[in-house]
Amino acid sequence: MQSLIPLALTSLMLASCASLKSPVVPGAAPNDHGLIGAGEGPAWKDGSLYFTDGQHINRMDPQGNTSVYRHNASNGLLFDQEGRLVACESGLRRVTRTEKDGRITVLADRFEGKSFNTPNDLCMDSKGRIYFTDPRYGDRASMEMEIEGVYRIGSAGEVTRISCEGAERPNGIFITTDDHYLYIADNNNNQHGGSRKLLRYELDEKGDVKPGSRKVIFDWKDGRGPDGMKMDAAGRIYVAAGTNKTTEWETNRFKAGCYILSLSGRLIDFIPTAPDEACNCAFGGKDGKSLFITSGNHLWSVPLQ
Repeated sequence: MQSLIPLALTSLMLASCASLKSPVVPGAAPNDHGLIGAGEGPAWKDGSLYFTDGQHINRMDPQGNTSVYRHNASNGLLFDQEGRLVACESGLRRVTRTEKDGRITVLADRFEGKSFNTPNDLCMDSKGRIYFTDPRYGDRASMEMEIEGVYRIGSAGEVTRISCEGAERPNGIFITTDDHYLYIADNNNNQHGGSRKLLRYELDEKGDVKPGSRKVIFDWKDGRGPDGMKMDAAGRIYVAAGTNKTTEWETNRFKAGCYILSLSGRLIDFIPTAPDEACNCAFGGKDGKSLFITSGNHLWSVPLQ
């Protein structure tokens, strides 16, 4: 009898069953690299970590020295299959690619004639297509889009809005390596009762969400919800979330740090950070076994097994 469980999910379930223990090196404590403008967007390439501070894209070299890589207001970052930096330029409300000769290519800045809200975070599938989120936090007066949505930039440059049923304000985003599942950090965190959930959707062969496939993986309830996130080869999900301060809209019942979850949403481990909310994370280091976390403009790292 044919299995009713999708092969992709079966593979991830087996990986998860084998790796429900914490990936953090036993006894290791998070290392604070200091107040170096690490607010968002960490991405690792060729021995250096790139991150954003709301005004610049910064680079920390192998010796730990930091410098400004580009002057612009950006959020999420990634390196594509050719090693080019792709950025959500939140200030200019666009997604760009820095070419190897330094030229800037605008990949997307409008949809159906309207400017994006604030491109926030992004990921790439195995076909090289870029998915990005477009929420709006803070002042909403300049919003042209009625929907705080998710978009895909196709191989020919076409931009498509992806229907993600039940997502209020998509923030962090990633796709599993087999292109089967889309994960969204739904973080409507400046509204009482707003969603603060990690959501999972099933994708079809075209890269669109299958209707009715939405699943809640974890709920931060009335705390600060999920932001940037990653998944490791074993299927564990690393989510930057929580805060150490209370606001009009959020409690601090979920502290700032990285929440390491199983595929089913079981909390495997928690890596605390300070001083403020944890915003994003990335894998890097000489052997790829370091987890970097941006939190309150501090950069944190912890070794993984």
